[in-house]
Order: sequence, then C-alpha cells, then structure tokens
Amino acid sequence: MLFVTKRLSFCAAHRLFNPGLNDEENAKLFGKCSFPGGHGHNYTLEVTVCGDVDKETGMIIDVKVLKGIIECEVVSKLDHKNLNTDVAFLKDTIPSVENIVMKIWDILNEKIDKGRLYEVKLFETKDNAAIYRIDQKKT
Repeated sequence: MLFVTKRLSFCAAHRLFNPGLNDEENAKLFGKCSFPGGHGHNYTLEVTVCGDVDKETGMIIDVKVLKGIIECEVVSKLDHKNLNTDVAFLKDTIPSVENIVMKIWDILNEKIDKGRLYEVKLFETKDNAAIYRIDQKKT
C-alpha cells in the first residue's frame, strides 16, 4: 500500500480542565495545564492518505488538494484560537491532544474523497503527539 502525508502547523491555546470538577480536583488531575489563564502550543498536524496510484495523475491524491482540505476544514478553525471557547467542533470537549486528533479525523474522513484517510498525527510539542489511524483489522 502507498501513503502520502501532508504536514501543516498552527498555534492555539487551551486549558485542560473538567467543568464537572472543582479547581483543586482539576489541578490534581491536569497540573499546571489546568491553570485558569491557559497556555499555548505550536501544533504540527500530519495527515496521511493511503491508496492506489491513479493511472491518470500518478498520485493517490493531489497534495495541493489535500492541503486545501486540511487548511479549510481544520487549520483555519484552530489557528490562533482558544480551543476551549472559539472552536465549534470542540464544544463540550476537553481539548487534550487525544480529543483534538479524534475530532480532526472525523472532519477529514468526511471530506477526503481520493484515496482513504489512513492516519492523523497531532504534535502538541516536539516530544508529545497523539495518533489516530485506520483500524487495520477492519479494513
């Protein structure tokens, strides 16, 4: 199987806290990430599509088209935003890197029509990332 990956970046702020818990419980659970002022990250998003090479184009998906989908559907909605308050698709969601990557998957899986969405990887920092991918047992 062949794969093609597009990488994009965005900056966003968030606060990790569960509104069902008090400040002390949130601090115990999330540490400094629960501080009321929040904090920011320079996120890196990698989106991988798999599939067969189209004989007419020589590509699985045109990376310019893939970039456009990612920018329009995801990056433009997250970049320079407060993930707790400014992003409709994260409403009522604790904006952990795991939850964000699952929401991004749901959005892109509906929009990519060439090849098949294989993996979405979101780096919160250079050392921390969450990965959501096709369950290969079900493919």
